[in-house]
Amino acid sequence: MIREPAVAGQFYSADARNLKRTLQSLLRPPAHPIAAKAVLSPHAGYVYSGSVAGAVFSSVQVPDRFIILGPNHTGIGLPLSLYPSGEWRTPLGLAPIDSELNDRLLQECPALREDWTAHAHEHSLEVQIPFLQTLMPSFRFSAICVGTTSYPVLEELGHALARVLASVPEPVLIIASSDMNHYESAAVSARKDRWAIEQLVALDPAGLFQVVGEKSISMCGFAPAVATLTACRDLGCSKGILVQYANSGDVSGDNERVVGYAGMALV
Repeated sequence: MIREPAVAGQFYSADARNLKRTLQSLLRPPAHPIAAKAVLSPHAGYVYSGSVAGAVFSSVQVPDRFIILGPNHTGIGLPLSLYPSGEWRTPLGLAPIDSELNDRLLQECPALREDWTAHAHEHSLEVQIPFLQTLMPSFRFSAICVGTTSYPVLEELGHALARVLASVPEPVLIIASSDMNHYESAAVSARKDRWAIEQLVALDPAGLFQVVGEKSISMCGFAPAVATLTACRDLGCSKGILVQYANSGDVSGDNERVVGYAGMALV
């Protein structure tokens, strides 16, 4: 099964040559990349959040296997939807699903189910793929669309992710796809996003879950982030590093209704 791109020509260029030029301008690998277990990367249109996504991917050691978790914006599909075997197409070519990782994930997490419908129109995972194709032309990945905010279920998923990563000899990078606070002023969003980022830096999944609810932070991918933080703690990570923060007003000039973007490496 091939998943066709849902947001090419909207969130990023549908023209391969233009897309390559954009990605090359956004990706600037450093001399000493961070050995991270996971990253938090935004998923808005590249014109708005591409610089943050590019900065975070440029900051870490990039393997050739990934597990990408994103929120379910459409409401279609199962609560924890794993894309079945196949490939995802972007203007840069085909990216294959990692069948071995899929099998291990299904074994370790009973709440996870194969389901392509949740992924068909979801942009949060798709927009990460061209970055990976540029950095690591030959790679495999598993894709999980998270449509639940149940803390016990997210915790179960996180523990399962850790067990899977611990069971394979090759490095696997977890990518949690999330934008930060939505459609409030830049000042309000910066304050709310700082509260969430503090929990990400502390690798505190329960703290992130709590602060998002108590402070009404509209962080769309907080559920994937909670599962990722849980996995990182199990894997012995010690902290989160804020690589870059921005908001949509930096590009649009509208600072009254912004979306925040944080790029983070979890080490």
